[in-house]
Amino acid sequence: MKFHESLYAAVWRNQSWLCIGLDPEPARMPDHLPKDADGVYAFCAAIMDATADLVCAFKLNVAFFEALGAAGWSALERLVRLRLGVPIILDAKRGDIGSTAEAYARAMFTTLGADAVTLNPYLGSDALEPFLRHADRGCFILCKTSNLGSGDLQDAQLVDGRPLYLAVAEMARDRWNMYGNVGLVVGATHPEALAHVRRICPALLILAPGIGAQGGDLRAAVRAAATGDDLRLIINVSRAVLYADRGTNFAAAARVAARQLRDAINAAL
Repeated sequence: MKFHESLYAAVWRNQSWLCIGLDPEPARMPDHLPKDADGVYAFCAAIMDATADLVCAFKLNVAFFEALGAAGWSALERLVRLRLGVPIILDAKRGDIGSTAEAYARAMFTTLGADAVTLNPYLGSDALEPFLRHADRGCFILCKTSNLGSGDLQDAQLVDGRPLYLAVAEMARDRWNMYGNVGLVVGATHPEALAHVRRICPALLILAPGIGAQGGDLRAAVRAAATGDDLRLIINVSRAVLYADRGTNFAAAARVAARQLRDAINAAL
């Protein structure tokens, strides 16, 4: 099944545009769990199991697993295989030249088996193409990211007056979406940018991080990107769900937080 098909199947089945970001920090996990790769796996797997019927996707941040070495990579593989009926997005922000990009694409899509990946477009089309040609997988291009320093480059004004991030959005729409599997990453912390990107890219999926700990406003983000009932906006939330409770009932608390967020997105829509 193609990524978009599996995503929409989860959207309609679970009535949800919520994506839970799994960015596990061992020091913030419940005290009873070991602070190693096995503990990280147990933590993430419990949250996935508790929330799989409330989300449209899970987004696993590769860096937090790589930081744990070979055991962390093994935990990541096991979580991707777990899946639980919803697609898995790997937040890897890959993008490199020639054979390096080919190897990264194999690692993400063939070795790990992810349904989608985040990509850095800074090196241009040839660095993206090895990922894009996997027509059954999703490719989310970094456009206007949620971090405070995103404006350093992404807001740079081109000679025609456009900010760079809008040029990236247009290239994603016109040049990189030849297989129909491209989406954009636009931070919920920038509702004005969300609105601009949605205006010029009405058909593309947008992955929007930044709700919760980073200060993004959920209702403003939905208003900015809504296109009728078909939102095409995957709202990613991480810390507000992952660390809803540090006790033994952490998974149940994560479920409560996820349900509240899912319902808040639907109410805003």
